[in-house]
Amino acid sequence: MTDHLPILLLLSPLFGALVCVLFGKGNSKNAWIVSMISLGISSILSVFLLLKVLSIKAGDIRYRMGGWDPSSGYEVGIELRIDILAALIVLAVTLVGFINTIYSKTRVPAEVGEKGPFFYALIQLLIVGLCGIIMTNDAFNLYVLIEITSLTSYALIAMGNRRAALSSFNYVIMGTIGASFYLLGVGYLYIKTGTLNIDDIHTYLENENLWTSQSIIVAFILIMLGVWTKMALFPLHGWLPNAYSYAPSMTGTFMAPLMTKVMVYVMIRVMLWLFGADFVYSEDSVWGELIVWMSVVAIVAGSFLALARNDIKKMLTYLIIAEVGYMVGGAWLNSLTGQAGAFYHILSDAAMTFCLFIAASIVIIRTGESRLNAFDGLFRKMPLTMIGFTIGGLSMIGLPPTCGFFSKWYLISGGIESGQGTQYPQLSLSPSLNSETKLHHDPP
Repeated sequence: MTDHLPILLLLSPLFGALVCVLFGKGNSKNAWIVSMISLGISSILSVFLLLKVLSIKAGDIRYRMGGWDPSSGYEVGIELRIDILAALIVLAVTLVGFINTIYSKTRVPAEVGEKGPFFYALIQLLIVGLCGIIMTNDAFNLYVLIEITSLTSYALIAMGNRRAALSSFNYVIMGTIGASFYLLGVGYLYIKTGTLNIDDIHTYLENENLWTSQSIIVAFILIMLGVWTKMALFPLHGWLPNAYSYAPSMTGTFMAPLMTKVMVYVMIRVMLWLFGADFVYSEDSVWGELIVWMSVVAIVAGSFLALARNDIKKMLTYLIIAEVGYMVGGAWLNSLTGQAGAFYHILSDAAMTFCLFIAASIVIIRTGESRLNAFDGLFRKMPLTMIGFTIGGLSMIGLPPTCGFFSKWYLISGGIESGQGTQYPQLSLSPSLNSETKLHHDPP
């Protein structure tokens, strides 16, 4: 059974989604119970998957869908590949989904009414898509899974208030553009290599020395543009603030911690597995320094856009944009320390963003107010919620000994190690610190 952990992990929420739709019958409670069971099983399986990855010497698990034998020299069927980082992110996705479902028991009926079973079905399909994105080793299958997550996200966001429909439509437009860029890039790669398996594409490019081919360079640029659009890297971020702000609270608390982080992981896999470090960090390439500076702009812009907001959800969504800048910048530093910081920041930012969003949603439910003045005096009324919110805020600032401090420390060290340290030290504490200080001490 342990040999089939990757596919079982995907089948559990997929089957749960089907049951919610077929047997929910407009009853959110029944759908909630089904979701709890299916996501609980997925969470347990993800723990076993991580333990299995840690126990093997090869460093990763490969699972071939349908049992296709790659003895021909090329992968024919779809392959799943899970290393330690992938297993950790899968665990984060399933745990956040499970905890979010526990909290959603009373909120979903109040916010979406009779659509509750469809809400739970879509959440589970979204988890299937996210876990599949993390594990797949097939470039086209990655596109399919990205579209599954996108379509479910559009529907989940549209279940919110009246403004949610327009926000979802904007997301559809930007998401379609991003997906088209990615698919065009994969098409160029397939034309040149004749395969869609990520490892085989890299091997072919290396053996044929196609790194200077104009088609390969264009493919790389198109894929990066598509992924950056999906992760809302500034200035491709326009869809995110309204989408996460106007969506049902349980949608925001799930999507905000995970969607952008999973796409950052996709970017890293494309960089290191598909094209390879020699191509991405080539001495002749100007991309590295250019994109690091783009990430610095994203950090500054996201932080100061957050400062200008008096709505707690809007402020947090712009801070997500700033945090994406940290992760992208770390990934593009030609430094193992910087890349480790980016990996660590994916996990730490998922935890602190989940903490902030779920605390903010509790405050909004309790006070009926999303403006910052709703936080006045809440430490006395809601001490546990505000303690959780404060811990998340301090972690986002990067205050020791929170997880945000350690990830940003690695990012700073990686910048210095790669000779690009001038961009990072002055940014680690300033804009995010100002945003959090305003959040706690300067209500309107």
